[in-house]
Amino acid sequence: MPGRCDEVAGVLSNALLCTVCLGAAVQTFQINRGAAAGFLLQALVPLMETAALLAAPLGLSLDARPPDDSWVSTVVGLPLLVFGFHWLNGDCSTANLLLGGALLLTASSGYFTEEGKAVVAHSVTLLASITILIVSVFTGNVCGVVGSLLVGTAGLLEGATLQRLLLLRKKDLLRALMAAAHLALQWALQRQHQELEQGPVGLGAEASG
Repeated sequence: MPGRCDEVAGVLSNALLCTVCLGAAVQTFQINRGAAAGFLLQALVPLMETAALLAAPLGLSLDARPPDDSWVSTVVGLPLLVFGFHWLNGDCSTANLLLGGALLLTASSGYFTEEGKAVVAHSVTLLASITILIVSVFTGNVCGVVGSLLVGTAGLLEGATLQRLLLLRKKDLLRALMAAAHLALQWALQRQHQELEQGPVGLGAEASG
């Protein structure tokens, strides 16, 4: 029975993360293409894992996680989200620098051991969390602060030696945390975009007053 419950929890957590990320990609496509691509990359791994879990009862065998897909979705996907925050904030040089570094890491993936890749992914997750937190604090974006803290929490738990937490397997809990994080980050980007659009209107109103 516990094994069956774990399977159901695995399907639900994957489906939740995939749905949230795909929805965020659609919602932010017109705001920032880089951020939308980041959300899309974050959706690929749970999508493939969900397909593999659903195919297993039918006797089909699918590779739930090709070797580098999970790593790339983290090392490139999260910096793309950071790119979106910096770009909307007008800091294009930092946005390009962070994204360029992520692409260089991805291009050098063949030189990393499995342990090295784990360290890189963990470092990128924490860097993305801290960077978005700083931008969100200075812009007063509460959703960005919440999203960045959730990403950081998931990154810290990823490296913890836990099997279960709150009756859930660690990986299922991490997916739920990342789903909540991506939803908060989507709202944060939308709010940042709205403030950017309203800025000139507010300045014009002040000048006319």
